[in-house]
Amino acid sequence: MRLLHTSDWHLGRSFHRVNMLGAQEEFIDHLVEVVRAREVDAVLVAGDVYDRAVPPLAAVELFDQALHRLAALDVPTLMISGNHDSARRLGVAAGLIGRAGIHLRTDPASCEVPVLLSDAHGEVACYGLPYLEPALVKAEFGAEGTSHEAVLGKAMDRVRADLAGRPPGTRSVVLAHAFVTGGQASESERDITVGGVASVPAAVFDGVDYVALGHLHGSQVLGERVRYSGSPLAYSFSESRHRKGMWLVDLGADGALTAEQLDTPVPRPLARISGTLAELLADPALTGYEDHWIEATLTDAARPAEPMARLLARFPHTLTLVFAPERTEGAPEISYARRLRDRSDQQIAEDFVAHVRGSAADAAEAAVLRQAIDEVRAADAAREVVR
Repeated sequence: MRLLHTSDWHLGRSFHRVNMLGAQEEFIDHLVEVVRAREVDAVLVAGDVYDRAVPPLAAVELFDQALHRLAALDVPTLMISGNHDSARRLGVAAGLIGRAGIHLRTDPASCEVPVLLSDAHGEVACYGLPYLEPALVKAEFGAEGTSHEAVLGKAMDRVRADLAGRPPGTRSVVLAHAFVTGGQASESERDITVGGVASVPAAVFDGVDYVALGHLHGSQVLGERVRYSGSPLAYSFSESRHRKGMWLVDLGADGALTAEQLDTPVPRPLARISGTLAELLADPALTGYEDHWIEATLTDAARPAEPMARLLARFPHTLTLVFAPERTEGAPEISYARRLRDRSDQQIAEDFVAHVRGSAADAAEAAVLRQAIDEVRAADAAREVVR
């Protein structure tokens, strides 16, 4: 059986104020053509279909067009909700849409109910595990702890129990939206840290033939059978070195697996350049970046006059400008903004305590901060559920 694994479309998202709808439409065109030309048997979309819980109308219309085009090809599609999606909104009319072969899995309570696909070698049970916010689904799964590992572990126990009751030789696929240990994050994913821990071990998914992951935006192989497809488009300059694409997975009669990475269209390449303004304007080695989207870091000791206007004269697609003067003796090591980059809410809160008090938070204080952050996250998620 041939599967096409994709995720993190983030329909409705912009890139540093650049409207990405045209690029997203081009991706959908490419996706449909791949399904047709490569004779795909099923499409797997591992969450974050939209960029936010209440997406703009243009994003909803593009999603609707994608569903109609996939249904017209008579190729089953399985989608789960991610942490950016509103599970309830995405799942509206799921039963009716399912009759057209588009299977939306947004309800954690039915994660052990598979979409059953079949080929000449028998059935393939495809289980969709939507993003599981631990505080909201702990009771549903009877998890002992409020962590991603606890709730995903319980969900996978249900999956394995259902699979054990199926005929011998039934192949299995799981879609999940999570941060799995060993994955490399970028700056464009929303933090899902709970209790100070963001990731879950890949061993949680033991016992299935293929795990199609979503959440992290870089295409990654965590094991022969555990992969992230990554986002089809770049959504931050931290993704400038990513190879954007999808996985074309062939699942053999005995569960043997081969996977091929298929590139997706690049609307405009990204580049991060750094140096003094004079260097960036004169360096011939940067000629190849003149048609790229640019993040420029200026290292001038003093901020030069009209830096963005002057950069745009050479690099007309410059989108962001960062000032990082080369450090002189006695100057602060790094800016406040740079100190915050890649730091979790917990780390920022603890840094603040240390800054204003002059001493670090002790273990009990760190636990109070962690509880407060988790409660705010859970409350935000709960509000999205009822919107």
